Parts: sequence; structure tokens; C-alpha cells
Amino acid sequence: MKALTKEAQGAITPKIALQMLKDGNERFQKKNMADRDLLDQVNDTKSGQFPFATILSCIDSRVSSELIFDQGIGDVFSARVAGNFVNEDILGSMEFACKLAGTKLVLVLGHTACGAVKGACDDAKLGNLTALLSKIKPAVAAVSEPSDSSLRNSKNIDFVNAVAVKNVQMTIDNIREQSSVLKEMEANQEIILIGGMYDINDGSVQFFDK
Repeated sequence: MKALTKEAQGAITPKIALQMLKDGNERFQKKNMADRDLLDQVNDTKSGQFPFATILSCIDSRVSSELIFDQGIGDVFSARVAGNFVNEDILGSMEFACKLAGTKLVLVLGHTACGAVKGACDDAKLGNLTALLSKIKPAVAAVSEPSDSSLRNSKNIDFVNAVAVKNVQMTIDNIREQSSVLKEMEANQEIILIGGMYDINDGSVQFFDK
């Protein structure tokens, strides 16, 4: 499989880009990965890159976007931070990826049993991690159930996963609120902005409704 060219990228619509990610995750789950020579793709992309998607995910070692979506070199822009939230730097990176480099989709990808979310649920404090977790705490507060404070911690995996989902949804809202560039591109149907959750138990990705 060759790396994407400018012409190939230009022929990909936002809906096609979404389907490409879905198809890639299905191949990953079925252990039927596409036949590609990564070193050949290094050569293909030495003069330029034409990715079709931008993916914001957690730094979790089990959640490598290129692997779980079965993509090669030059296929996706991958932004990673514990808790998959956005800040000015990540938003600027997304704006570059979409407006200047031509990607057709932005995916915010959370995952089950997220350590950063667990830390936010437990109000953990450790150096710079304290400030990082503060970005996730609004999602903790936004999940109303269970109301019993003794159940609102990392020992309750259902609560953790509910917060992880809410965090993805709130991150998407923040992208729209904080990036006029991406909001306009979405309104003009130049890109799809979508969330999803990766299940560390079986390798599947559940995409949210837009």
C-alpha cells in the first residue's frame, strides 16, 4: 500500500475519512492488517505528507492511533496528551492539520480505564500533573451519577468510563468554542468533528453521533 498523495487526499471526503478509520479499526480487531511496507512509505513521503485525519488521543501506551486504526506513515496527524483534552497549542496544531495540511476529519478519542481520568476522579496531586488533571475535572463534575461521594472515584470503573465519555464530549464542545477556524470548516462541511471511545478490552472503537 502506497502513502497518500495530494490527489488521493483531495478525493477523500469527510465521510470517506470516517469510514477509513472505521474500516481500519475493523481490520485491527480481525488481525487482518493492510499490506504495507513502512520503509516504502518513508520514501513516498520524503517530499511531502497528505494525511486524511487528525486524531487527538491519550498518551496511554495501549492507544496508538496508527495501530488501532491500521494506518501507515503519512496517513494521520496524531496529537497525544494524557486525558485527550485541548489547549491553545493542540488547537493550533489541529488548525494547521485541517486548514493548511488538508485533513478531512478531527477525532477526539478517549478510552476505557483511563489513568488520567482516574486521577481526576481521585483529585490526585503531583507536580505538573495537578494542573493537567484540572483540565479533566469539569467532566468529573458534569457526571451527576452516582451522587454518593464514596462511589465517585477510580475504584468505580463505570463512573471512570462515564467521565471519560463526558470528557470527550466536552473536548469537542471546547474545540468548537475555542477555534473559529475549525468551527467554520465544520459548518462548511469541509471536516467532520467527532468523538469516540477505544475499549482496551477488545480493541474496538465506538464512534459517537456527530
